[in-house]
Amino acid sequence: MTQVLIIATNGFEQSELAEPKQQLEDAGHTVTIASIDEGEITGWKDNNWGDSVTVDKTFGNVTVDDYDALLLPGGQINPDILRMNADAIDMIRSFNMRGKPIAAICHAPWLLAEADIVRDRTVTSWPSLRTDLRNAGANVVDQEVAIDGNLITSRNPDDIPAFTDALIEMMVADKKIAA
Repeated sequence: MTQVLIIATNGFEQSELAEPKQQLEDAGHTVTIASIDEGEITGWKDNNWGDSVTVDKTFGNVTVDDYDALLLPGGQINPDILRMNADAIDMIRSFNMRGKPIAAICHAPWLLAEADIVRDRTVTSWPSLRTDLRNAGANVVDQEVAIDGNLITSRNPDDIPAFTDALIEMMVADKKIAA
């Protein structure tokens, strides 16, 4: 069974966590939500606070080797907080060093830049991040999904179906190679 880790905190874009999580679970994957603190985190939806989700694990209780892929939802607030969290950045770097799929949507590629893993890679994001990504050495494109090695990036909530499909396809391909 494939294990997917989502890392997020308060202010995650509601649709960018809930919809991929549901699609992944519907496809038979197990999803774990990790955050800075125990309890619940609250999403952001339509310019206001959205629904809360239960945190399954805190960052300190996550072992990267227990997961096959990492999903990073966006929203302005969520990645801005997480990029200042050393544990979150270390996890992203660890997934990357192991070549495991990392899927980041909307504002979440900020985290990839903070982890210094976008240099010479092709990525996409929400338009306001594109200069930051270029400054971090990325080749930035404006398309529904950009795949470069183990990185999958998308621009916005409209891209969620293609974004999640790309992650599922990459995990299936990785499992076949590993088998």
